[in-house]
Amino acid sequence: MSKIFVVSAPSGAGKTTVVRNVLEKFPEITFSISATTRSRRDFEKDGVDYFFMSEAEFKDKISGDEFVEWETFYGYYYGTLKSFINSELEKKKSVLLEVDVKGAVKIKEVYPEAVMIFILPPSIEELQKRLIKRNTETEEDLKKRFERSKMEIEFQNHFQYKIVNDDLEIAREKIFNIFKSELSKEN
Repeated sequence: MSKIFVVSAPSGAGKTTVVRNVLEKFPEITFSISATTRSRRDFEKDGVDYFFMSEAEFKDKISGDEFVEWETFYGYYYGTLKSFINSELEKKKSVLLEVDVKGAVKIKEVYPEAVMIFILPPSIEELQKRLIKRNTETEEDLKKRFERSKMEIEFQNHFQYKIVNDDLEIAREKIFNIFKSELSKEN
């Protein structure tokens, strides 16, 4: 039975790690590849890491209602193509999307059967420590992420499952159980 799984969390809550673990444990699930207008990095492959496209091409797809959801971050467009999701579902494959909270809500509008999973940090203070420890953002970007995190946490009630990631092993086991349970259910 094919399913759509949507995982969202504030930056620093551990969603990328958890999603990687889920994909290793459940190789039958397809990870949704996002489209973006940002430049391809040397190690990235088009159609594997992202669907890279020009801003004009992206805007054409917006006009053509080809995205389930899309956003701009730091001056670049990012979005999820309906054609990718629908193609995987037609092949009877389950799809896992890792998106921001606003994108998750839009996906749920288009695909009401989507399984929504939200990963929470143990506290805002711990989230801030994790972001600082990553050492990947400027001071200004950190402030933006802290503010955005507060907004994102307010969206948690849009999700049917909420997992607090205070211990990665325990959080991972809870998420694995959600996937096992949902994959065994009939629609």
